Amino acid sequence: MEFIIKTGRKEEIIDITKQVEEIVSKNKEGKACLIYCPHATCAIIINENYDKAVQEDILNYLKKQIPQGIWKHDNNDGNADSHIKASIIGPSQLVPIGQGNLQLGTWQNIALAEFDGPRERKIIVKIL
Repeated sequence: MEFIIKTGRKEEIIDITKQVEEIVSKNKEGKACLIYCPHATCAIIINENYDKAVQEDILNYLKKQIPQGIWKHDNNDGNADSHIKASIIGPSQLVPIGQGNLQLGTWQNIALAEFDGPRERKIIVKIL
């Protein structure tokens, strides 16, 4: 199954936990859930969503460590930093399923990390 997320800013973190949970709830027999984004400039993360400062801290850290405008690919598309950030974070996460539910920790949520928006992003969810 899959769904589309429309991002609104160049860089942002968008909670997609509810969409993934809906898919998991329809497939009671799986043992794990793979969440994957087939794009080169965004990533899937698992982290806290309760305090928005965590998301801001993640984005600010990545901006400081991987600044825009100093990479060879910037001569082409100008988004080399987005590719590097997405490569470091990764395009997927695997979450165990127990009793028909995602086995996330108390403060954990699944999120799309956008590094080159605004765009439409496809999220693919596979129950394994």
